[in-house]
Amino acid sequence: MKLSITKTEISKALARVQGIAEKRNSMPILANVFLEATRDGQGGTLRASATDLEVGLVGSHAAMVDKPGSVTVAARRLFEVVRELPDETVVLETTPNSYLELHCLRSRFVLAGTSGEEYPPLPSVVPERTVRLQAAVLSHMIDRTMYAASTDETRYNLNGVYLEVLETEQRLRMVATDGHRLAYTDRSIGAEISNVASGVIIPRKGMGELKRLVDEQDADEIELGFSGNSVVAATPAVKLVMRLIEGEFPNYRQVLPKSSKHRVIVDSATLEHVLRRVQIVTDGGRGIHLQITPGKLSISAKNPDVGEAYEEIDLDYAGEAVSIGFNPRYLLDCLGVFRSKEVEIGLIDDLSPVQIRPTDDLDALAVVMPMRL
Repeated sequence: MKLSITKTEISKALARVQGIAEKRNSMPILANVFLEATRDGQGGTLRASATDLEVGLVGSHAAMVDKPGSVTVAARRLFEVVRELPDETVVLETTPNSYLELHCLRSRFVLAGTSGEEYPPLPSVVPERTVRLQAAVLSHMIDRTMYAASTDETRYNLNGVYLEVLETEQRLRMVATDGHRLAYTDRSIGAEISNVASGVIIPRKGMGELKRLVDEQDADEIELGFSGNSVVAATPAVKLVMRLIEGEFPNYRQVLPKSSKHRVIVDSATLEHVLRRVQIVTDGGRGIHLQITPGKLSISAKNPDVGEAYEEIDLDYAGEAVSIGFNPRYLLDCLGVFRSKEVEIGLIDDLSPVQIRPTDDLDALAVVMPMRL
């Protein structure tokens, strides 16, 4: 294999696979990126691929290919080398022992590699049905749900984001929960809604890679396709394949409060700064106490090993007093993804889940379970 490619293109190719190439896998080769060069009428294409056997990605990049071929090389090391090269054309060439030589102006590197034939093939998935979604809409939905997905590998059915189709409303819903908090958001996507698989769980890692894909500068639309236990996300230059989580997502509607007895609207930036200050005395392991009384919201925390904190926020509220305990991180996570000027907090009592939603998006919701203090 021998080819020439701009530093911009090879950097983009390698950046895309960094989150997938698995360093701690039982198969060391999965820490490598698979590079394959093919020749065509326009000069050629370099395909950069990576997989951890659950999530796989292949990106196509324009290159001048002198000699087709393939090789695998450590993804992180190659990316670090390319990132530091001058912004000039990079020449890649394999040696007879499957090493990879890089030349860029007066720079030369030789990296150990293996034959491309040893790399496990990416799953060949032909979607049975596809739907085109606006990249910005998909990015927004992922942003407002993925943070609540569980990181506890023993609760595998919560380790992802649940996709549900609301056909009568022509809307797509995403839901995530870790058992302590829940997030969901709805968006209208039009007549193609019937082409979206309903009741499937996309793994958290796959959702993270999908978020990176839809956030790329040239991303306009993403085509989602479903086939068996896999989902494919594709743009003209990139294909991302994710294996769905096989399991039953809990009935999240059971934990959604039917109504809120007390509702207050709070400035998001003010609430976030107060929470960050007060949580300092919790030392990361204790909850904070919220008390709503006519005209104010009080936030406090006590830790016998550290000290105490107390702050007040003015409110337009004239109802009865209510108090509740929280994990401050859960509240801060909500505020961080909502990024709205104000949020509405809905409470029932000190033992019931609390609803938090941005005032500028009534189709997004976070539910947080209280803590006993």
